[in-house]
Amino acid sequence: MNKTKALVTGATGFSGSHLVDYLLTEDLDVYITTRHRSKTENIEHVRDKVTIVNADIRDGYSLQRVVNEIKPYYIFHLAGQSFVGESWNSPLETLSTNVLGCANMLEAVRLCGNDCKVHIAGSSEEYGFVLESETPITEDNPLRPMSPYGVSKVAQDLLGQQYCRSYGIPVVITRGFNHTGPRRGYVFASTSFARQLVMIKRGKQESVVHVGNLDAQRDYTDARDMARAYWLAITKGKAGEAYNVCSESCIRIGDMLEMLIEMSGVGDVEIRQDPDKMRPSDVPILLGSCAKFRNLTGWEMQYTFEETLRALLDYWEERI
Repeated sequence: MNKTKALVTGATGFSGSHLVDYLLTEDLDVYITTRHRSKTENIEHVRDKVTIVNADIRDGYSLQRVVNEIKPYYIFHLAGQSFVGESWNSPLETLSTNVLGCANMLEAVRLCGNDCKVHIAGSSEEYGFVLESETPITEDNPLRPMSPYGVSKVAQDLLGQQYCRSYGIPVVITRGFNHTGPRRGYVFASTSFARQLVMIKRGKQESVVHVGNLDAQRDYTDARDMARAYWLAITKGKAGEAYNVCSESCIRIGDMLEMLIEMSGVGDVEIRQDPDKMRPSDVPILLGSCAKFRNLTGWEMQYTFEETLRALLDYWEERI
């Protein structure tokens, strides 16, 4: 009996690799897209369990070819420029990759005419400027992005809804709040802190942790819980709808750093602000409500924030 086919873009990245891990537990025939310059260390442990195909989301023809040949029943679209900070340095690259890449993927589905369900991984950064009186953030909150990355994710979100309404393609969008864990790039705060602390512990860095804005408040979920949410969204979500996925709790970035310092056992360290890690504008608070998603799918977190941070430290302990 043939297995149901699932295609994942961005599978070599952080969230994508955790999604692939989860999809394999659902006994799916998993296909992943890579480019010739893709870094593949995140998927080396599953290389013999998936089918790797060459495609670039900025090349519409390559996506059409892949979708037409594979004829997947599920498409999970995660590929793109995923770092908010980098979007300030490369706004045009961020917009062209994320927006045109998403349009290319949706066009590939439309032109190939496949009976295909599509998931688009959006972001809490779409909400942007949020007043404390507007928290916890629901899906009805205004979208006021405060970075080129946030703008690009709003565009992806709206494109998905438009293709659903215009062409009947069953598209579901998740607006994932911050998520972290093993394999996260160390340009992101949680991973940067964990990596620096392990470097200090190993004697490879002076006892100084370089930081950006420590006052921002964020809603963190474990990447493994987020991957399961993506699966529930595409299998149980309503076409054309957007769903928040979040822990429904908030932590100040500086408090997260203190937790990691204590868990790492490095002792006293100097905390030094790095101007290069500061952004022209930063979202002060992202605290979400996932009642809509939880009530529909029954999704619940399986990992505590402490377990996630421990896994993050262990990941860098093994690599440094």
